[in-house]
Amino acid sequence: MPIAFAYTLIVLLIITSIILTLLILLHRGKGGGMSSMFGGGVSSSLAGSSVAEKNLDRYTVLVSVIWFACIIGLGLWLKQAIPSAS
Repeated sequence: MPIAFAYTLIVLLIITSIILTLLILLHRGKGGGMSSMFGGGVSSSLAGSSVAEKNLDRYTVLVSVIWFACIIGLGLWLKQAIPSAS
């Protein structure tokens, strides 16, 4: 496979990593974890309705599937590009 495939996967991996991080940070805290330690336990209506939360969940799952596919694709490409010694 051409090297451009690997570069495309790496760029896509970096972009999806950044987007996935932002999407995870947008989720509302639902417990007594780190978010409630720093004042995140105060309930507010900034997150909107439950439809917005469901859409955020869907986007997070979609981006994480793309991220995982990039990891698998890059691993398979590296396995094929670098022959084993044995």
